[in-house]
Amino acid sequence: MEERLQKVLANAGVASRRKCEELITAGKVTVNGKVVTELGAKADPAVDTITVSGKAIKKEAKIYLMFNKPKGVITSVSDPKGRSVVIDYLKEVKERLYPVGRLDYDSEGLLLLTNDGDLAHKLTHPSHRVPKTYHATVERVPHGNALEKLAKGIKLDDGMTAPAEVEYQDIDPEGKYATIAITIYEGRNRQVRRMFEAIRHPVTRLKRISFGGLYLDNLQRGKHRKLTAEELGKLREIADSVQLEEK
Repeated sequence: MEERLQKVLANAGVASRRKCEELITAGKVTVNGKVVTELGAKADPAVDTITVSGKAIKKEAKIYLMFNKPKGVITSVSDPKGRSVVIDYLKEVKERLYPVGRLDYDSEGLLLLTNDGDLAHKLTHPSHRVPKTYHATVERVPHGNALEKLAKGIKLDDGMTAPAEVEYQDIDPEGKYATIAITIYEGRNRQVRRMFEAIRHPVTRLKRISFGGLYLDNLQRGKHRKLTAEELGKLREIADSVQLEEK
């Protein structure tokens, strides 16, 4: 993921950010062999070759994590209001991490984090069709024809949704609630909540259990683990398919 060059250098331990700015303006920093002297320049330390006075800075090892985000946590690396953010749960991880996509404050479940900006970008690209499955507990029990509307696509204020996959997971005998498994292939803001609001069954609990064929399984709330080679392979297949669509 690209950041201002002085921040990249400071994070790599070259010097303080102010001193790094002086190194840049003095023409001592190159990015991919080209001297950079403007402080507004950006670079991705995971992709670009960056040197200071002819010496390459150390590249971060790429890391890929699955995190079970609790409700009431911001999907961000910081929050100006001082609220809990996902990085608070990963303080022992030395590498800088960024969330892949988002889960809203009131939602929980599977969230991927990585410092591989290229992969993250492709997985969140507007043309992607990355399947994301949620368990949505809603008020009352939606009838089958209501779920059929979600399956076919439903009109929201930002347009029609793409077809989704929906099925009952749990139904309250008294009809007070139901839990629906829904798989979507888009990434609009608060999309699942808005879809159920459109059929007049507001969501009371939302948990993402799967992303791109990866499953949360028994990972405890607030815990994280590294992705397996097989899981990373699945994500890269999706990323490659997005790249092909762009060409």
